[in-house]
Amino acid sequence: MTYSVKSEILGFGNIDKMDFSEIDELFSTLRATDNDDISFTLVNPYKLREYSFDLPLAIKALLEIDEYSKVVVYNILLIQSPLDDSTVNFLSPIVFNQDNATMAQVVLEATKYPEFSLVETLKSFKK
Repeated sequence: MTYSVKSEILGFGNIDKMDFSEIDELFSTLRATDNDDISFTLVNPYKLREYSFDLPLAIKALLEIDEYSKVVVYNILLIQSPLDDSTVNFLSPIVFNQDNATMAQVVLEATKYPEFSLVETLKSFKK
């Protein structure tokens, strides 16, 4: 599905549209529609841990999110070798409103969410 980028992904301010593709229940990809060199591997945080945060009102307004909206959240995964050493950024989730195909990255305050980090390895979530 193609999403309109309403608030830039950090460091990639010139991207207007991105294609989201689910690989499996844990991993997905996000690729710029006009530049195949820009892509991200995403991870479903809810498959790894308890994950909740307050969505800023500005993001709700930007993505037109209301109580009935179908919203999904993913986090960027920095792939490493071996895969278990790959890191997840839990402080900058990407929020998708599936109802109107809009998306934005949210930057959470580290002091408000001390249980989340910019760099948490996949292996730290193995059972």
